[in-house]
Amino acid sequence: MSHVVIIGCGIVGATIAYELSLVKNLKITVIDRQPPAQASTGAALGVLMGVISQKIKGQAWRRRETSLQRYETLIPELEAITGRKIPFNRQGIVSLLGEEDNLARWENLAAVRQSQGWKLELWDTAKLKNYCPQIAIANITRAVYSPQDRQLNPTTLTLALAEAAQHNGVAGKFGVNVLGISPTNNSITVETTEGKIAADWVVISAGLGSTPLTAQLNQVVEIRPVLGQALQVRLEQPLGNLDFQPVVTGNDVHIVPVGGGNYWVGATVEFSSNGDEIPPSEELFQKVWHQAIAFCPDLAPAEIIRTWSGLRPRPEGRPAPVIEKLSGFTNVLLATAHYRNGVLLAPATAAAIREMIS
Repeated sequence: MSHVVIIGCGIVGATIAYELSLVKNLKITVIDRQPPAQASTGAALGVLMGVISQKIKGQAWRRRETSLQRYETLIPELEAITGRKIPFNRQGIVSLLGEEDNLARWENLAAVRQSQGWKLELWDTAKLKNYCPQIAIANITRAVYSPQDRQLNPTTLTLALAEAAQHNGVAGKFGVNVLGISPTNNSITVETTEGKIAADWVVISAGLGSTPLTAQLNQVVEIRPVLGQALQVRLEQPLGNLDFQPVVTGNDVHIVPVGGGNYWVGATVEFSSNGDEIPPSEELFQKVWHQAIAFCPDLAPAEIIRTWSGLRPRPEGRPAPVIEKLSGFTNVLLATAHYRNGVLLAPATAAAIREMIS
């Protein structure tokens, strides 16, 4: 029986742990220095922009398609095992377009998606106002509606994945630090604050923590932080049509309904100008909030009940994510640095890791 050690239990590591728990003859241990669903996962908005993305071919599209398809079966599967209710918005995404947006590009994307068996609708402002009366259309020329894209709660999902994985026999070691990784003959020794673990496979899925782990094996994968800030607001009643509450997005600002007149709004994209320190920018935070109000003036009187920020792991000098064998090793796998698409691509990442190990 092969022993797989997964380092990191955010959304990606937890999904890998659960999917591998469905494979026979694997012993699985997942290690994290924190409880599940912390770091970038705990700060994510969970908007699954797959069909509406401009990725139309190759691996980038296949991963999105694989993940969207898996989520439709994964959510009810996890709810049945754990008894947890996982918030999963199936009402799609409405993307607002302005004069600067290339309409022909969106028309082409809609045609491509139709040929691939997916739906995208182009709305004029009258149709937008009919479906989403809360939107101020003064500077909006069109909208794109993606009914098959989704939004979910990343924290609730990750906790359910971790619980279901442990239900299937996965050993969870949380609050445990990895002190070292070293190859020994045909296996790898993972040294932790709870002792040494002999593994046949090691999966590094530790986000920003992946860089020091790869450094221990003399194959440094540079991953840099990108800060994102978001907020949760509360209104006395939901915006627009009560029976149609999609995610609304425009200018890279998301307005995400999370039930009961509550909305998440985000997120900023803030890069480091000096090392890895990124102090949150109040100016960028206000810019996101004011853009959301410009799209939806009814947000203005909302009560801000929570603000937060998180660091997204972005690979240096190469596209995200990093899903591959670590150079020089056949049994050390990387599943990390998803940047802004960790929640979206988690199922496809788990499928890729499962295939490598199988």
